[in-house]
Amino acid sequence: MNGQAGTERQVRRRRVFYIPGYDPIHPRRYRELYRKEGQAQAAISGYALELTPKATPGPYGWHVAAEIEGARVESDVEVLVWSDIVRGSMANTLAATYGQMLRTAWAYIGSGALRRLMRLRKGPVIAALYPVGALVLLALVALVLTVGGGWGGWGLFGPPGGIFGLLAGGAAGWGLMEWVRARDGRTFIFYLMHDYAYSAQFGGANPPELEARMAEFGEVIAAALAGETDEVLVVGHSSGAHLAVSVLADLIRAGHVPAGGPALGFLSLGQVVPMVSFLPRAERLRGDLAFLSGRDELAWVDVTAPGDGCAFALCDPVAVSGVAPAGKRWPLVLSAAFTQTLSPERWRALRWRFFRLHFQYLCAFDRPGDYDYFRITAGPRTLAARFEGRAPSQSRIEAAVSKYTSVAA
Repeated sequence: MNGQAGTERQVRRRRVFYIPGYDPIHPRRYRELYRKEGQAQAAISGYALELTPKATPGPYGWHVAAEIEGARVESDVEVLVWSDIVRGSMANTLAATYGQMLRTAWAYIGSGALRRLMRLRKGPVIAALYPVGALVLLALVALVLTVGGGWGGWGLFGPPGGIFGLLAGGAAGWGLMEWVRARDGRTFIFYLMHDYAYSAQFGGANPPELEARMAEFGEVIAAALAGETDEVLVVGHSSGAHLAVSVLADLIRAGHVPAGGPALGFLSLGQVVPMVSFLPRAERLRGDLAFLSGRDELAWVDVTAPGDGCAFALCDPVAVSGVAPAGKRWPLVLSAAFTQTLSPERWRALRWRFFRLHFQYLCAFDRPGDYDYFRITAGPRTLAARFEGRAPSQSRIEAAVSKYTSVAA
């Protein structure tokens, strides 16, 4: 029982597989976020949610016991981890980071992808340009300190003073750059640079180590689909969304979604798919998008919000990538509508916290609409049933914008 057939089944047991975005932090942060925000949403919406440690083998996760909409539901949430790959991809020197910057800028500008991405949403493009601009500015300040130190020393003490001043100014400039890098938890300059560089390093193709990890994810999900549960729900957030697309496409092609098995749902949140699918060598991803969009083995709901400046809000990832097939069914593109589902006070508090807003999909809403992360992941209805008959957002963007539309054979 998959896809639309999943509308017939009430969920009592669920397996949830969460694929995070480019994040070097241990997955316990997601458990704590779920616990804190789930309790807040339960208090607001009038249901019960309790987390306990995970008792089954497999990926890091937790168990959720919930009473929602008059039903008792048991859900096991597991995080499919690639944080070790993320940490390994982060340049550990300033010189390496600037090398990443140059290669990434060329990947997007030289291919023409940047110009086309700007036709979709300015927010995520500005987010992509932010670390480049900040790193260039930082280098210019360091250069001014170096040259200024040299000129000052020359003016005061002649040539020997000039050499000493040049060295002192250079040391000050380098020290400033390292000081900024040490505080990247506030500015996200280096983190974002590493993020975009990782996606662009092979022109949109997945690095070998990531392909291997995605295959492992697929094996874990396939085992769940063969087990005793009512729904298997895959959640992909940010860049985790395009990883989930390929993992699910591989599962269906390999015949791992049994007829009569658990309902299969795919929830993509805050997706940045065009940042990869618009690159020339993203044939694998574009082919998977086209394939998945026409399947009846699953239900795919894509949730973004215009208030999230880091996501391609309401951009149908299949359509804008130029690979929508004639029989396209998915995704159902919906808005989390932050300005409506958050109170004015809450919206004012979060509006300029761009990175925090990018995680709002995983958090509580004090004026919840029909999107509720905790009802979806711990409630008694399948993803297909919850959004059955729901019309897509009227503000969605479906124009085929990508220059590159070739797909893997």
